Amino acid sequence: MLKAILVDDEPNCLKMLEWELQNSCPDVEIVELCNSGKEGLKAIQKHQPDIVFLDVDMPYMNGFELLELVPDIKFDVVFTTAYDEYAVKAFKTNAIDYLLKPIDEDELRTAVAKVKDKKQHVPTKISSDSSDPRQQVIRKIALPTFEGLVFVEVDRIVYCQSDNNYSKIILKGEKNLFISKTLKETEAVLGNYHFFRVHNSFLVNLNEIKNYVKSDGGYLIMSNDERVKVSRAKKDMLLQLFQSPVRVKN
Repeated sequence: MLKAILVDDEPNCLKMLEWELQNSCPDVEIVELCNSGKEGLKAIQKHQPDIVFLDVDMPYMNGFELLELVPDIKFDVVFTTAYDEYAVKAFKTNAIDYLLKPIDEDELRTAVAKVKDKKQHVPTKISSDSSDPRQQVIRKIALPTFEGLVFVEVDRIVYCQSDNNYSKIILKGEKNLFISKTLKETEAVLGNYHFFRVHNSFLVNLNEIKNYVKSDGGYLIMSNDERVKVSRAKKDMLLQLFQSPVRVKN
């Protein structure tokens, strides 16, 4: 069960989100509703939640300012707002998701699924007798193929492509995989890492982008020299991700 705190200065939005979570996400326990950033800070200290649904635009203390006052963020953040202008900043704060009001129930379930999956895929450190202080970390996920589960290093994935109710996983130097998950379900898993949905049909590894080309509607050239389309709606957000990062205290 995930402990959740809801923070929003609009009572109607707060109650609606509470209702949607209670009806769509039975694995979420709402421990407190907060009408301001100040209340949210107190609730976080009191309950040590797993997930905080946080409104961005609030008086006196907005959502980003609230997070700057948390000395050690051990919970996942889902921003909720009526304005998409904050999306890039939210992404840079490592928020696990960003939901536009009115909140769609399917998107809400996807956000909760990301939190659950992240908790199930906590990187495991490998002990070593070496005096080298650097730690090795396992970063693998299990992908359901037709033959069974295949364990793949996240950094080996170049991009993912939608194929109806399946997803095609393009790997570096390996045979591509077809998995029995939609791209939306795949995004729920890989969105916890350095992946970004650039198009309805494509989810890319941000570290594997070589170039952005403006012609032909806009597309990326990936590390394997393959082209990936970028939708107009996602172009500006994608390009801003590679500008100077937003400073957020952790």
